[in-house]
Amino acid sequence: MKDGTGSKRAALAALGLLAGVATANAQEVVGLWERDTGASRVRFSKCGEALCGSLSWLKDQNGPAKVGQRIFYDMKPNGENKWSGSAFNPEDGKTYSGTMTLSGNSLTTAGCVMGGLICRSVKWNRAN
Repeated sequence: MKDGTGSKRAALAALGLLAGVATANAQEVVGLWERDTGASRVRFSKCGEALCGSLSWLKDQNGPAKVGQRIFYDMKPNGENKWSGSAFNPEDGKTYSGTMTLSGNSLTTAGCVMGGLICRSVKWNRAN
C-alpha cells in the first residue's frame, strides 16, 4: 500500500516549476527599456512580489517627468507575459490602472481610465 508521498512530491515539484516560470517571465521584464520615440528610458525591477519601473533617463530634462521618478507600480502577473498594476503619468500628475505586455524584446505599457474603456499605449524596446 502506497502512502502517497510520491504523489505529494510530484505535486510540490510541479508547483515549484510553475513558480519558476512566473519568476522567469518577470525576470524578462527586469532591466532597462527605451521608449520607441527615444524620449525616455525606464528601468524595471522587482519591488516585493511585483515589478516597478522608474525613469532612468530623459531626453528632455525640462519637462514634468524627472529621472528617478517611479511611473509603474505594483505590476503583478495577469496572464502569460502580462502584468497589471498602476501607471503614473508625470504630464498630468495622475495615476491610472496600468498593464504591461511582453513580446520578445518589445514591451507595451498602457494606462487606462473608465475601467479600461480608454487607454493610452506606449511601446518600449529592450535597451540592455
